[in-house]
Amino acid sequence: MPRCFWCNDDPLYQAYHDEEWGVPSRDPQHLFEMLLLEGAQAGLSWITVLKKRERYREVLFGFDAQRLAAMSDAYIDTLMQDPGIIRNRLKLQAVRKNAQAWLRLDDPVTLLWSFVGGQPKINHFAGRGEVPAVTPEAEAMSKALKKAGFTFVGPTICYAFMQATGMVMDHTRDCDRYAQLQTEKQP
Repeated sequence: MPRCFWCNDDPLYQAYHDEEWGVPSRDPQHLFEMLLLEGAQAGLSWITVLKKRERYREVLFGFDAQRLAAMSDAYIDTLMQDPGIIRNRLKLQAVRKNAQAWLRLDDPVTLLWSFVGGQPKINHFAGRGEVPAVTPEAEAMSKALKKAGFTFVGPTICYAFMQATGMVMDHTRDCDRYAQLQTEKQP
């Protein structure tokens, strides 16, 4: 199956590309998880985070915002010893801070989707050179999330989050998923 330029031959990566990336999600739990994972990815490759995703789910209480918001410094110290996750203190502290900010939002799903007008933005890029790293929508999302108290939510992270959760559909036209997601009913 032809896939997007960024997807290598790793079966985990291929499954993520084929089943999740670019599929519109309005599930608050999934959106929260992806926002945290995209922050963890900052400066690294997505496959690095993807390979650690299951361990993150274990040690971050299934991405339960209530439990993460109450995470102690001692628990962060424990996490810093876990080779199954990315051991970066600032990123782990951001998990707690972002969980607290998430819980303060009245309706995080509506807020996040508001940056694309509530409906997936379907792009029609021919190839890698056309896919942006940042858009005005991602810049607006980043600004709003930072104002709400989030960290590790720069415009590039926000655009990757928008792509991952189907707020924007950036499968390129030479990818089989492009045609599939063009015809699927949007939520």
